[in-house]
Amino acid sequence: IDPVVTLYHWDLPLMLQEEYGGWQNGSVIDIFNDYATFCFQTFGDRVKYWITIHNPYLVAWHGYGTGIHAPGERGKITTVYSVGHNLIKAHAKVWHNYKKHFQPYQKGMMSIVLGSHWVEPNKSEDASDISKCQQSMERVLGWFAKPIHGDGDYPEELKNESSFLPRFTEDEKNYIKGTADFFAFSFGPNNFKPPNTLSKMGQNLSLNLREILNWIKLEYNSPRILIAENGWFTDSHVKTDDTTAIYMMKNFINKVLQAIRYDNIDVFGYTAWSLLDGFEWQHAYTIRRGLFYVDFESEKKERIPKSSALYYRQIIQENGFFPRETTPSLQAQFSCDFSWGITESVLKAESMASSPQFCDSSLYLWNITGDGLLHKVKGVKLKTRPSQCTDFVSIKKQLDLLEKMKVTHYRFALDWSLILPNGDLSVVNRQVLRYYRCVISEVLKLNVQSMVTLYYPTHAYLGLPGPLLQAGGWLNQSTAHAFQDYAALCFRELGDLVKLWITINEPNRLSDVYNRSSNDTYQAAHNLLIAHAMAWRIYDEQYRSIQYGKVSLSLHSDWAEPANPYFESHSKAANRFLQFEIGWFADPIFKTGDYPATMREYISFKNRKGLSHSLLPSFTREEKQLIKGAADFYALNHFTTRFVIHDIQNGSQYESDRDIQFLQDITCLSSPSRLAVVPWGVRKVLRWIKKTYGDIDIYITANGIDDQSLDNDELRKYYLGKYVQEVLKAYYIDKVKIKGYYAFKLTEEKSKPRFGFFTSDSKVKPSIKFYNNLISNNGFPANYSVCDPSSQDKQCSFCLFISQKKPLIFFACCLFSTLILLLTITVFHKRKRRKRFK
Repeated sequence: IDPVVTLYHWDLPLMLQEEYGGWQNGSVIDIFNDYATFCFQTFGDRVKYWITIHNPYLVAWHGYGTGIHAPGERGKITTVYSVGHNLIKAHAKVWHNYKKHFQPYQKGMMSIVLGSHWVEPNKSEDASDISKCQQSMERVLGWFAKPIHGDGDYPEELKNESSFLPRFTEDEKNYIKGTADFFAFSFGPNNFKPPNTLSKMGQNLSLNLREILNWIKLEYNSPRILIAENGWFTDSHVKTDDTTAIYMMKNFINKVLQAIRYDNIDVFGYTAWSLLDGFEWQHAYTIRRGLFYVDFESEKKERIPKSSALYYRQIIQENGFFPRETTPSLQAQFSCDFSWGITESVLKAESMASSPQFCDSSLYLWNITGDGLLHKVKGVKLKTRPSQCTDFVSIKKQLDLLEKMKVTHYRFALDWSLILPNGDLSVVNRQVLRYYRCVISEVLKLNVQSMVTLYYPTHAYLGLPGPLLQAGGWLNQSTAHAFQDYAALCFRELGDLVKLWITINEPNRLSDVYNRSSNDTYQAAHNLLIAHAMAWRIYDEQYRSIQYGKVSLSLHSDWAEPANPYFESHSKAANRFLQFEIGWFADPIFKTGDYPATMREYISFKNRKGLSHSLLPSFTREEKQLIKGAADFYALNHFTTRFVIHDIQNGSQYESDRDIQFLQDITCLSSPSRLAVVPWGVRKVLRWIKKTYGDIDIYITANGIDDQSLDNDELRKYYLGKYVQEVLKAYYIDKVKIKGYYAFKLTEEKSKPRFGFFTSDSKVKPSIKFYNNLISNNGFPANYSVCDPSSQDKQCSFCLFISQKKPLIFFACCLFSTLILLLTITVFHKRKRRKRFK
């Protein structure tokens, strides 16, 4: 371990302050040089990195100006600048001393640690705001950096603004400039607190360490940089569970790594602050900044490593951040009957105008020379043909998009409020039903099966018929019975064409809507579960034997990872998230017919503590029998992995009952909507489902990422490749029975996160070709394919030809049968003649 020795870190001998006035007095410069000489003579043979002064800005501004730091003087601005002037000269004198008398044989390097905040403009395009940010940086960091690392003089901003600023002579400028062998930089809370003393010029403070390293590179000609102090703080009551400090450390070190890798900034070292909890200057013992916890009340003052110490050790061992791949990439394929799909949300039949040209019986005259309009001829009626699917103009657009995707399955949702506007069977919109049947039948002609979702609620559009919504929506159990009637209607009208049904999409996310209280949330979920089960039972008893389909519901199933892997409370919080998020609906259906015991026990525990008044509803014995086993497969929507911590909360809300909080991990690649790209999370959740609910069939019914790019959506391609690879590992190595993968989604919506493979105006994105290759290869094959693509293509082409040419084939069959009949009659008559002739 190489020592980096600081000569002065605000520990001025009291006698120098009392007799000389401290750094206000120029005589201290020579005294400091004598002290430095003694240190070089005593320790120099073992020290290769010397720091003269730590953060002179804080010494001058807060030591002799605001009085926040030692020696605690509230002086005039002239005193502040005079102290800064003497600190710069003291540093330069010591540097020249070392350079001349010690560096030739001790071979060490020397610098001064300069600290700073970072500030960003309110409006990035506003030249005035940008100028203010530059001024703010020059007044803090530039005050000391420009004389030492620049041209030996103060920034023009300071010289123009203050008549109290001392001036360097030309000889002093030449003597001071270049007196640092590297740029030592401090970035931490001391540079940000208290904010009222910062000259931030009305702009925004930021913790973006990468940006300030870029500023240093541009201002001071790409110096070698040592991060000599960096870290954050925790409150005094925090002991060893300093998760916040871990995530701040991840943030800072990752920004340093980005600056090195992407910006070519020469950062050669990083120093975490600090080793031990201690006396934190003006904060005294109210905050802690150590990697090791110190019990100040104990006799022995034990030093206990915090989780940040363990994490920092891991970063040092790995020399950075490595992706947690579960196993090396796999070269294998899914089964030959694996479903490759694309997911779309609700198809709005109302916007799909029907072409009138074949169903309007009126005759029109075109008034060319007059108003240019068509005028109906009264009393004349023409013959019309029956309605056809081609009357729906927009279906062809859907087919064109699907054909480019080359998928085997298409998942979309019906609009309950359009099909049954009154919420019951009193009014059935047959035109809307016909539209959906046409979509399914026309898609089948492309050899693509439909997975149909009956109900697809969102936070913005609940999707219930108006009367049901006015009656309380899912808080009213009658809605469940209305859903049963609606489901039965859809099974009867469309079921002969559909083999895969989803009753309800993400009922475990309806807490976003029914969030007035936790009891509302739980009651809505209760009724949703019963509604699904009733729909499944209807299908199982009345339609399965003749339609041979499968029914389930689709659950939002993100994985949860403990934010701090060194603490059991975080692991328990991660498991609790899974129970409240997934087990809430999956346990009643796939296990017990009742809610998870963990969920009930934790809510009861919160009630006993007086932290909640939540009440989880109870199922009757009949309801348990109704719900248990009411699914033919597990359908999951998975998008990301959540990093959770245990955080005790007070309040009767669903979110409060879980006692968890989410953290954003800076080391994870993230989308514009801040979805973390954590591919191994999908494999973990698939294994968890198998372990928890047994060896059941699983369909991944939605998986995707938002990517802002329209022309080159690299993030989406990366996401697809990595996530499908982890799904393949779960299928091939972990033996999870995955039956299908559906990418999300077909088209994007305007003013929404860009999840689509097609833009809102149907423009193709490059990721489509990437997904096509995954589908055609059925995974990631080695040198050969288990499924022969040539025979599959032939079969698919033949099926497609059959489905598209049905009328022609029927006509040909009739013609062929007629010819056979004529030949038979002719032969029969010839034989009869011969017989007569004989």
